Amino acid sequence: MTTSINVDKRSVKQLLETGKNKRFIIPEYQRPYAWSDEQIQVLFDDLTEYTLNTTEDENNTYFLGTIVSYENDNKEQEIIDGQQRITSLFLLLRAIYTKLESGGPETNFLKSQIEPTIWKQNPTTGVVNFNEILISSRVMGEEGNQEFANILVSGKADEKSNSNYAKNYRLLQQLVNEYAADNPLSFYNFISNILNQAILLPITADSQETALTIFSTLNDRGLALSDADIFKAKIYNHLNSDEKKEFIELWQELDEQATNAGESIQKLFYYYMFYLRANENDRKTTTPGIRKYYAKNNFEKLYSQDLMQNLNAILNLWIVINNRVSLENEKWSENIEIKQTLDTLTSYPNEFWKYPVVIYYLHYHYKDTFEDDFLIF
Repeated sequence: MTTSINVDKRSVKQLLETGKNKRFIIPEYQRPYAWSDEQIQVLFDDLTEYTLNTTEDENNTYFLGTIVSYENDNKEQEIIDGQQRITSLFLLLRAIYTKLESGGPETNFLKSQIEPTIWKQNPTTGVVNFNEILISSRVMGEEGNQEFANILVSGKADEKSNSNYAKNYRLLQQLVNEYAADNPLSFYNFISNILNQAILLPITADSQETALTIFSTLNDRGLALSDADIFKAKIYNHLNSDEKKEFIELWQELDEQATNAGESIQKLFYYYMFYLRANENDRKTTTPGIRKYYAKNNFEKLYSQDLMQNLNAILNLWIVINNRVSLENEKWSENIEIKQTLDTLTSYPNEFWKYPVVIYYLHYHYKDTFEDDFLIF
């Protein structure tokens, strides 16, 4: 199957205004907004330095980076890469707009330029609907999602809030106010440059799979989006409202325990894939990609009622092996011979031994005779 991508060069204003027809979405599987005050300061300093050094030459632009997205089934622009950047730009423009609101008639033009980058407007009258913003964060378990929306609507951040949205917005307000006071002659040029001379490179893919592939290729700046993040969102969206809160808690606990054991949820899904393939009598010698494997039949394997239970069971095995501890209700974990054997296996130069051990453990660990059987195995 062929894939296609569209690569364009757009100013901040040109790109954000597309949200009026196709809203920007930070999807459930993305990680929470995490830019630090240092990253906000660097962004602001770069833009102010560019303004102070720029000329009237329209070709003198400032490159902000890429935004990778695809159009989902709801005709929304689902952001795969660039989430932190585009979120920060919305906060910056809102901080600037709030500053302009305290100005006189001379600010009206710039306000009219910012408005279609944040809010929807009546296509006939041009009247701004300040309650309808062009971006929505749906990050799973992120309490700041609504706070982000509230900031864009009201222009105010709760002084008591410690969310990154609130902290960064307050910092941006401070930076904007200080710059306007110290550089009154260039302040309006600064705003115009952000809107028209700061350039983004939107890369639009034809599917989520293509967008994720592009993201994995481009991303070298931090934690890559994992397949487990996609699985988390698929499971979450499959649950009813009462089940979602419990799932978030279970997932976060599993993630924390896996990290403490030197593993990850991504690895647990990988180990579990071998168990499922064994049950299917899959004898192929090639190992499928983990996302491709679980995506079969519309991700039906992710919706199994015993999924989280099995992932936790696999994790228990690795807690014993990696942390060299005994676990309650895991009598075999107190057996010195078993632990010595597993410890020896960890010295092997490859990981092939892990998969049969996981398969055997997950299939038989509930049996009363498991300790003796595991030792023989």
